[in-house]
Amino acid sequence: MVNQVHQLSYSPLTAHAFNADRSRVAVSPNTNEILIYAMTPSGWVLEHTLVEHDKVVTGLDWAPRTNRLVSCSQDRNAYVWTFTGSTWKPTLVLLRLQRGATAVRWSPNEDKFAVASSARIVSVCSFEEDNDWWVAKHIKRPLRSTVSSLDWHPNNVLLATGSADFHARVFSAYIKGVDAKPPPSVWGERLPFGTVCGEYTTPAAGWVHGVAFSPSGNALAFVGHDASLTVVYPSGPDAPPHAVHVVRLPSLPYVALLFVNENALVAAGHDCQPMVFEGSLEQGWHLARSLDTAGTAASKPKPPPPPPKAPGLAASAAPGVGRLNNEAFARFRQADSRGTAAVPASGADNAPQSFGAVAGASIADDGELHTTHQNTITNVRLYAGTPSQVDVISTSGVDGRLCTFETAKGSTAIAPILRGVASMRLA
Repeated sequence: MVNQVHQLSYSPLTAHAFNADRSRVAVSPNTNEILIYAMTPSGWVLEHTLVEHDKVVTGLDWAPRTNRLVSCSQDRNAYVWTFTGSTWKPTLVLLRLQRGATAVRWSPNEDKFAVASSARIVSVCSFEEDNDWWVAKHIKRPLRSTVSSLDWHPNNVLLATGSADFHARVFSAYIKGVDAKPPPSVWGERLPFGTVCGEYTTPAAGWVHGVAFSPSGNALAFVGHDASLTVVYPSGPDAPPHAVHVVRLPSLPYVALLFVNENALVAAGHDCQPMVFEGSLEQGWHLARSLDTAGTAASKPKPPPPPPKAPGLAASAAPGVGRLNNEAFARFRQADSRGTAAVPASGADNAPQSFGAVAGASIADDGELHTTHQNTITNVRLYAGTPSQVDVISTSGVDGRLCTFETAKGSTAIAPILRGVASMRLA
């Protein structure tokens, strides 16, 4: 399939999640609303607007088998949404948090979900049929700062977290009566709830923005604000890891990542383009290619405006007048939301400006970056394939765009810098 670009919003997209057949997508346009778009022959059409949170929605995840949507917000609550008839029915989940939630993920078996928060707590929620509600259990220690990201191990029990205390950790989220006893693994055998199975730090004390397990669950990768990628291969409980490979990047930090197979992963962030890293336990990890190319991205027409609303939905109010709608303010808003600035119309200063060490991070004559995304990529999700072999990924970011990229393609134009972007083995 051809890489696709959908301008779903002119505001940042803080989260997105597709349903099982990819006919619908739920997004949060950096507000308290959840917008659900349906694919039609003419493109995406806004089908439902879910308004139950009263602060910015920070996380979304759509369970493919049960078709349940879970959301979390800065209002410290989560909702599980169930589609009945023609409407979405919300079920409130009391997370018992003192501060806002930051991320949410369904477990692989879809019988529980985890919510990260700024309260130095991870809430692991499971459903009690006797009482007909969702119950939250807390993982607290040794978390010492905001938990920014989550990822589940394939065994449905282990949970990886990344936080602003510079640590990536692996916890047991085993819940009696919900989970079967997991088989022994490199992360341990006896796994009562809250057990710390692994704890790792970024090389230069950077916040951990994203974490991901490999498809087998035998490796953990995380990216930090110190522009690093770390891949850990544990050897067993209470034993040093087989290897810790650290890649120091010549670019801006990444904030999200996803394994596409056991020996490759995609990371994306402030450089506005998804990058592929390849490696193994024995040979280490290195930057292989970009899934975006400067030439291809620059030749693409501008994406269409945000999709229309489905018939029957009230139209949005027209923009008003005042200081927020004058030309000067609009220029600053454009620079902030799209990462662009005005370019002189003529003269020597009209040459493209370089913004970063990785190919494509430059600005064209029209003020557009030579990348598909025009601002930070904040989410990378599986779009097509399986967890063990991802064929297509979906990305969303601060520019309001939702894009898809084939993982088998990409640009080798960055070959001159690849030799210097390889991992250093620390263990």
